[in-house]
Amino acid sequence: MVAQARGTSGDRRKWIIGIGAVVVVAALVIGGVIWTISDRNKTEGQVIDAGTTSALAGDVTQKRDGVVVTVGKPGAKATIDVYADFLCPICGEFEKQYKGQIEQAINDGKLQVRYHMVPLLTQRSSPPGYSLDSANAALAAADAGKFLQFHDALFANQPEEGKRGYDKAQLIELGKNVGITDPAFAQTVNAGTYEQQLNTAFQQIENDPKLAQDFGGGQRGFGTPTVTANGSIVSWQDPGWLTKVTG
Repeated sequence: MVAQARGTSGDRRKWIIGIGAVVVVAALVIGGVIWTISDRNKTEGQVIDAGTTSALAGDVTQKRDGVVVTVGKPGAKATIDVYADFLCPICGEFEKQYKGQIEQAINDGKLQVRYHMVPLLTQRSSPPGYSLDSANAALAAADAGKFLQFHDALFANQPEEGKRGYDKAQLIELGKNVGITDPAFAQTVNAGTYEQQLNTAFQQIENDPKLAQDFGGGQRGFGTPTVTANGSIVSWQDPGWLTKVTG
């Protein structure tokens, strides 16, 4: 009977340990799910910092023409076209590396930049849509004369691809923080006024053979960021590319 009792006690301990292990595993899984959701949604409720925006010279103009925004001084001898997506991480790296040089060339009157907001990664945020929402909002900011300030703030606080972007309310709040006071800005953001034009332009860009590049492995097509000057693609990976363009 003693041996039997000991055996029963041992079985009970195994059962308790087994239950404990299941509880620990369950806790780890639940904790992992909560952490993953939290990490994915970390932009929720966040105020987009406008403190890193551009310092443009007073005679620099920002003009929207359709879905293209031109920033620079009249008479600048060089012009580049920049095709980028606000969610694209490589576009973010391009901005970090060359923002200061491009801004200086603009302020010096050497360069005009034609910005093309490309909603390439519209399906790559959670929920989908941030690429298109941010592009539309940037055009609305251009209407208010604050495009580059808005543009730079979005890249300085870039969300991660595959995770939550910023919603329209956050984009509108950023507009206020960069100095936009016209109520038409919020109306344009909420209405998605330029979304159809952006999608149409993107289809044209995607199918333009002059903008296609080789990505290796037999893959060829359009990607962001793409920079062109005088109708030709510029190798922006070359640290001296901007000096070559501005001469």
